[in-house]
Amino acid sequence: MTIDNFSSRIRLRHIQCFVAVAQEQHLGKAAGKLMLSQPAVSKTLLELEGLVGARLVDRGRFGARLTRDGQTFLTHAVSVLDALDGARHALNADSQTLHDLINVGTLPTVAPDLLPPALAEFHRARSGVRVDIQVAANALLLDKLQAGEVDFALGRMADPQMMVGVSFELLYMDPLVIAARTGHALAGRSSVSLNEVIQYPLVVSTKGTVPRHNTESYLQARGLRLPVGCFETLSVSIARLVALQSDALWFTPMGAVREDVGMGLLQVLPVSLDGTEEPVGLLHRRDSSLGPSARTLMAILRETAVLRRTSARVWRLAD
Repeated sequence: MTIDNFSSRIRLRHIQCFVAVAQEQHLGKAAGKLMLSQPAVSKTLLELEGLVGARLVDRGRFGARLTRDGQTFLTHAVSVLDALDGARHALNADSQTLHDLINVGTLPTVAPDLLPPALAEFHRARSGVRVDIQVAANALLLDKLQAGEVDFALGRMADPQMMVGVSFELLYMDPLVIAARTGHALAGRSSVSLNEVIQYPLVVSTKGTVPRHNTESYLQARGLRLPVGCFETLSVSIARLVALQSDALWFTPMGAVREDVGMGLLQVLPVSLDGTEEPVGLLHRRDSSLGPSARTLMAILRETAVLRRTSARVWRLAD
């Protein structure tokens, strides 16, 4: 099929249907979002694949996942919808000012470190703008970003095949630490060994996350393994309460506990975890055109990150 023929036959409904399937990763859920029947969504998707000349979605009993061609097509499909949305906003610029919305994705370990002070500053600058915050693991954040569900995200670098159409801007390096409640038997000591650490219950991130990989790699390099009976969670709030209310020790990025350490609720054990630092940064689609409110929030996050880098240097010197 020629390009002219393709352009003349493809319709907006094809693009909307495909993006909805990419976002929901399930034909039935996409149908509900579009207020269509599942057979109608399936038919529209087949029409689009026929027009494109490639399989875009793998359907299975557990949902719908984009193929490599689907990932490539998604970046262009989202750009089309972004362009149409931008045109709508431009035509309604006066009324849009009071009803602006920014969708932000963030890692759970980054959210408590950067977002509270940044959002407070942002509210002073643009009090009429709503901010929707979506917390997820890095892989899901990238899916949401590529599908246009979030405008930008606070996350980490990933494998190249997962970063198609996505730019990464470094904000700071976040080291892994071991945190304990103030008053813990190991807290306040000048030195603590890993063999002592693994005698206590441990709180760790779930499998498949960067903090979990770094924790396991660090221990394995020293001939140790995570003991049976660890508490595994992606929730920072749950991990925090377990550490505060028990003798459990928490392997976590420093950003997740910085505030509690500053208030004296948690302490970082004197165990060197050199080599576990991971870059935290802003993720955004290369082809997207962010509005002024989103750009303002990103600028404030950059300024907040500078303060975090400064406090990290002070913390390392004090340690």
